[in-house]
Amino acid sequence: MYSEYEGNAAPGLHSFAVARIIGGPLYPEIRGTVWFQDVPGGTFVSVKVTGLPTYQPAPPGGDPIGPHGFHVHMYGDCRIGDPDNPFLSAGGHWNPDEQPHGNHAGDFPVLFSNHGLGEMCFFTDRFRVWQVIGRSVLIHENPDDFRSQPGGDSGRRMACGVIKAWP
Repeated sequence: MYSEYEGNAAPGLHSFAVARIIGGPLYPEIRGTVWFQDVPGGTFVSVKVTGLPTYQPAPPGGDPIGPHGFHVHMYGDCRIGDPDNPFLSAGGHWNPDEQPHGNHAGDFPVLFSNHGLGEMCFFTDRFRVWQVIGRSVLIHENPDDFRSQPGGDSGRRMACGVIKAWP
């Protein structure tokens, strides 16, 4: 698809996008930004989030709080809906090539919190910026196990942001 434009966005398409992350009713103090940039061979993703909950080890038979599942979801819809189980309108993980969980295009590394701050950058060759514009980024309460189907058992959705073209 990109052979004549190797390493760049297709002509007329955006090469930068941003999602402004806002916490839902479970964690209203979460705020952050996720940047997407087309680079040769794929997309560079950068995230900075504040207000994340402090790590809590798993209780017997339960899940830990943190590190946090971090994904692109199918729909750019961050309506809260049910305050006890928010952001369901964002749909499931974005998975355009129907891969098993752990290999979805929307599966990102877990997000670690250090005193409420989470920052990381990574490269993915699974998509280009124009493909995620109009979708959403979600941060989950629990770590993603990268094997449970279909969503990795990453728990409740804490924060959401719609991915928009920049500028």
